Amino acid sequence: MPEARVVPDEITYSAGISACSKGGQWQLALNLLSVMPEARVMPNQISYNAAISACEKGGQWRLSLNLMSLMPEARVVPDEITYSAAISACEKGQLALNSVKPDS
Repeated sequence: MPEARVVPDEITYSAGISACSKGGQWQLALNLLSVMPEARVMPNQISYNAAISACEKGGQWRLSLNLMSLMPEARVVPDEITYSAAISACEKGQLALNSVKPDS
């Protein structure tokens, strides 16, 4: 985009984060979210939701909850999509914990 002299905005960052989520690249999704303020682009509800979804798909339930807890500080209001993605992440985390059998 910089080579084409196109300045990324919250829509392009959110689309990138969503693409990372669909591709199972939760680390890259979080990186894109974290560089938004440096680029003078404020993350919005869509960008947070996409990042939370990426963490959920990557089995990173703690990171999903952490991102959700950061939203009010960023003046972003969680919505149904936010809560659904976080709940799904926790459910997957619980399933993973249940599948681990303690040593006998």
